[in-house]
Amino acid sequence: MLSDYISPGNRVELKATGKIWMDDDVRTRQIYMSKVMDITSDDRIEVLMPYEKGRLVLLPVDGEYNLCFYSNKGLYQCFSRIVDRYRSDNIYILVLDLTSELQKLQRREYYRFSCALELKSRQSSKEELEAYEMNRKYLVDSDVSLQRSVVVDISGGGLRFVANFKYDEGSLIYCSYRLPGNANDKEYEMICNVLKVNELETRPGLFEHRIQYNYIDENSREDIIHFIFEEERKIRKKQT
Repeated sequence: MLSDYISPGNRVELKATGKIWMDDDVRTRQIYMSKVMDITSDDRIEVLMPYEKGRLVLLPVDGEYNLCFYSNKGLYQCFSRIVDRYRSDNIYILVLDLTSELQKLQRREYYRFSCALELKSRQSSKEELEAYEMNRKYLVDSDVSLQRSVVVDISGGGLRFVANFKYDEGSLIYCSYRLPGNANDKEYEMICNVLKVNELETRPGLFEHRIQYNYIDENSREDIIHFIFEEERKIRKKQT
C-alpha cells in the first residue's frame, strides 16, 4: 500500500515532465517543494500547492509531474498527473493521480558533494547528545570556544573537513555551518561522531576528519540534500 511508504507531512519535490503544450510555460522549468497532506487511495494523493518567493504557484490541472518523496523510509519516485485543485480553509490543495509505480531511489544523503564551507566545532558530550535528542539545547560553558576548519564535502549523512587540529576517533563533537545561497542564513547545528582522522600526506599538520551526524533534525537533513542536488543541477546545466 502507498501509505506503507509515504505519510502525510512528508516533503515532496515536483518536477514537470514537459508536455509539448507546456514547453514555454515557466512552471515546467522549475522544481517545487511541497508537502503531502493526505493519501486518499493507493493511486491518489493530495499535496499543498507550492509557494515561490512568498507567492502561490497555481500548477495547471492535467500537468504531469515527476514526484520525489522524502519519506522516513527513504526516497521514492513516481510520475503523476494533477487532476484537481481546490481551497479548504485558506489552504490550497493539489490532487494528483499517480501514473506509475513507486520506486525507491538510492539514498541521496550518502552522495557526497564537494564544496568549501566554514565549519565551527568543539568537543561535545553524551549529555549534550541526549539533550539534542530531546529537542533541548545543552548549556555549554561560554568559555568553550569554537574551532574553525573547512568542510571539503557534505552529504545528508555526514561530512568531511580539514583542520590544523584533530579530534579523537570515536569522539562526539558539536558542529555548525551555513549553506551558501540560503535566504534565511540558517545555521545548521548537529552532534556528530568522528569516524576517521588522517594526517594529510601532502600537508603535514593538517588533519582530514570524516564525521557522521549522530543528531540532526530531519528538516535540516532535507535542506542539505536539496542544496546538494540544486548545486548538481547548476553544474550539469553549465556543462550542457
